[in-house]
Amino acid sequence: MTDRSLDCGAATDTGLVRERNEDRYWMDPSRGAFLVVDGVGGQAAGERAAEIAVAAIRQAIEVDRPRAAMVCPTARVRQAIAAANNRIYAEARQDPQLAGMACVLTLALVEGAQVTVGHVGDSRLYLIGPGTIRKVTCDHSPVGEIEDAGEIGEEEAMAHPRRHEVFRDVGSCPRSADEEDFIEVLHCELADDGGLLLCSDGLSDHLTSRRIREIAERYAGDAAQTARHLVDAANQAGGRDNITAVFVAAPAFGGRGAATRPRPGITRIRPRRRVWSGRVAFLSYGLLLGMLLWAALRIRG
Repeated sequence: MTDRSLDCGAATDTGLVRERNEDRYWMDPSRGAFLVVDGVGGQAAGERAAEIAVAAIRQAIEVDRPRAAMVCPTARVRQAIAAANNRIYAEARQDPQLAGMACVLTLALVEGAQVTVGHVGDSRLYLIGPGTIRKVTCDHSPVGEIEDAGEIGEEEAMAHPRRHEVFRDVGSCPRSADEEDFIEVLHCELADDGGLLLCSDGLSDHLTSRRIREIAERYAGDAAQTARHLVDAANQAGGRDNITAVFVAAPAFGGRGAATRPRPGITRIRPRRRVWSGRVAFLSYGLLLGMLLWAALRIRG
């Protein structure tokens, strides 16, 4: 659960090349839950894997509040993603047409200022602040590893021929919630003037982090519109994959609410300057008048 008012919105698009959209997302701001899923598997299998993941994670997160309060966010994230994994695997075994289906995903739980992130694959979560952006997640891919190690730059990684390869996924084999090298759990803080972006690689493969920040900073109180602007920009940059963005703005992100905040000093400083200017003028006129009178008296004398 979150005790702050979060503005959230999402947009998704098939892109300009693909025939099907295998991305899915889910948002529940009352529980502080935000999810992006990118399906893998070809034909309808990727879509189905993403749909199963959303349904399983939603069911796991939407437990009654007393039970949820007794489980730490890290455990909730792990249990939800593991449930999705095993449900995808079980359904694929029952239907040969779905064999090999899987997905990658990023799940965020926001509780107050604390954000718990569960991450598998190469979808991403960015933390955005005034003039700053930070990629919180690490891509579980060969290209992501060398980029995070500083061996190649961001734009070089975006154009790398192996950028779509991943070595972690949800659904290709049975998993346990605490299994090593499966779910990466990360933590960050969402300040009152901060924002979160969860996105599929269809967005991050087309927009640099700087471009993402520039678009996010145009936020004017409508998170869904910001998400749509991000997706549109990715399409304009090529749209070679499905594109999904979930954008979350904390109460003061982008200066929201600034008009109601007091601005001490401005209304006091300006009147003082006007009063001081008036006093100087009065003294100057008085001095000039005195000099004229003194000169007149000397002439008479």
